[in-house]
Amino acid sequence: MDAITPLRKSFFTTPKGRFSAAHEIVTKAAEGVLALTFPDDCRICNTRLSGFPTYPVCPSCLAHPEPLSADAFCVQCHAPFYSESALDLDGRCRLCRSGLTQFDALYCVGAYEGRLRELIHLFKYESMERLGKPLGAFLRAGLPREAVFDVMTPMPIHPQRMRERGFNQAEVLAKEVAKVSQVPLKTLVKRRRNTAKQAGLSGKQRRVNVNDAFVVTDPELIRGKRILLVDDVLTTGASANACALTLKRAGASYVAILALARADRRIGGGPETAIALSQFV
Repeated sequence: MDAITPLRKSFFTTPKGRFSAAHEIVTKAAEGVLALTFPDDCRICNTRLSGFPTYPVCPSCLAHPEPLSADAFCVQCHAPFYSESALDLDGRCRLCRSGLTQFDALYCVGAYEGRLRELIHLFKYESMERLGKPLGAFLRAGLPREAVFDVMTPMPIHPQRMRERGFNQAEVLAKEVAKVSQVPLKTLVKRRRNTAKQAGLSGKQRRVNVNDAFVVTDPELIRGKRILLVDDVLTTGASANACALTLKRAGASYVAILALARADRRIGGGPETAIALSQFV
């Protein structure tokens, strides 16, 4: 009689030790995925999260942020001031009176600090695109009901940065605003130069850095239109200002900026504040 060839052992018939090791590896991998998808603690305040949260942030940290507070604001660029003495009789700051501000109005939800700053960092720098939904809801609330626009467009980012980040944060926010605003969302401007990061640059250096960085996609979509330019954060506002200038040169009749947050750069009260804020644009 021929010898019977033993059957090859399957995975499930491997020795107990090998099976246990494989099971442990699979279990740990599954736990890691669940930890990323359903984190235990809030990424901002470290409060224990319950259930299966949609976002890695507790309800308290996802509450609507406090508005940017100041004793006075410029009616055009919405820059905060400690005193109305920095504004003229029309309510404009020195920067806007000088003609350096290229946009006609600016709407902002809150200050770029605290909880709102942490949420934006998670959204923008840690690839948590899904946070665009609650942040977009914040942004919608910052748009005055009486404001009228023909078209909305997101602040563009360069294709290389788009590949690195995976999404344009301004576009994600703009889509949330467009859902309820009845204003059509279109890409009107592209970034043709991959400019250096603005962080660490002075106001003047920022203006030079973004000079001629933008180009319109179709002038016919812009000419004579009232345009809402959506962005996430304004620090000095140099990029938004340069983009607004590009739109104006292409024939836009009015350009307003809607931003989630802006940096508060007040360093003193009275006229000296107006001089300090000359770095904003």
